Amino acid sequence: QVQLVESGGGLVQAGGSLRLSCAASGSIFSINAMGWYRQAPGKQRELVATIPSAGSTNYAVSVKGRFTISRDNAKNTVYLQMNSLKPEDTAVYYCNAVVIRIGLLLPKDYWGQGTQVTVSS
Repeated sequence: QVQLVESGGGLVQAGGSLRLSCAASGSIFSINAMGWYRQAPGKQRELVATIPSAGSTNYAVSVKGRFTISRDNAKNTVYLQMNSLKPEDTAVYYCNAVVIRIGLLLPKDYWGQGTQVTVSS
């Protein structure tokens, strides 16, 4: 199996910063893309940022220039540095990884349990 464990959420004032981390563990052969998604109350889950195993990152328009996604392949960990936070960034943030498990051929999506980010005005 594969587990994704997120950390780093919390309460911050508008204009502040937070850094989210997500570590993948288990029977991992390789990880393709990793990313962060968020879901605010009453809204659908939306993409925040993704990062492939190699290549360009991708950001939602609403976070471009404020958030930075990065990954440490040796640690199977993805990070999200969030700066200049706004109240509208308040949501549960979910980590996602596209993983090829040991002994299997096809990649599969895995999700973390979510971490709450609350930005007060």
